[in-house]
Amino acid sequence: MSSRRRDLKIKQLEEELKRAQTGTICALSLLLDLKDLKTGLHATRLAEWAVRVAEHMGVGHEAIKEIEVASLLHDIGKIGVPDAILLKPGKLTKEEFGVVKKHPEYGWAILNSVPGLERTSLLVLHHHERFDGKGYPAGLSGKSIPLGARIVAVVDTFDAMLSNRPYRKGFSAGEVLERLEPEAGTQFDPDVLQHFFDITSRHLSEISQIREPDG
Repeated sequence: MSSRRRDLKIKQLEEELKRAQTGTICALSLLLDLKDLKTGLHATRLAEWAVRVAEHMGVGHEAIKEIEVASLLHDIGKIGVPDAILLKPGKLTKEEFGVVKKHPEYGWAILNSVPGLERTSLLVLHHHERFDGKGYPAGLSGKSIPLGARIVAVVDTFDAMLSNRPYRKGFSAGEVLERLEPEAGTQFDPDVLQHFFDITSRHLSEISQIREPDG
């Protein structure tokens, strides 16, 4: 096989792999919608906010793509959590919360099996780590937590607090920002949080529109 034909074949295979990967991402996103429509909507908003933060921080193009996919599919592991626990209207028991805490590992296992999503799967695995090392599943701290996971942690918490839940009404944008600020250096990377604040200060009217219906 000539060098030119070989290069064309490699390019063709790369394009086929990219199409297959994109199709897999779309299929998994659809699974989230089928599992729980609110989870899917939450993931879509998360991806938008995470990309804004990553761009504001000067993250490279390829890394931003990984962060976007990780944000979109950060909760894919919840398909392994029983609906009785996932959709429970009241407070979870210790045992039930233990089941929910497995979802980052489930998500990692799913995405790590998809060619090309191995690094993205690590962001999903660690999106519930805390900057002070008190998170899960690995108890990572500080900059040992992948940057994409640190970004997802901030925007995930922000959007969750804005949105209505069966057991509480969503907080206002101002209330959420006030609650996040003291967590700099404990739950969240202070640098990521500052970049997020810089962005949200310019989009408060847009943020105030975010509300999901009850029920």
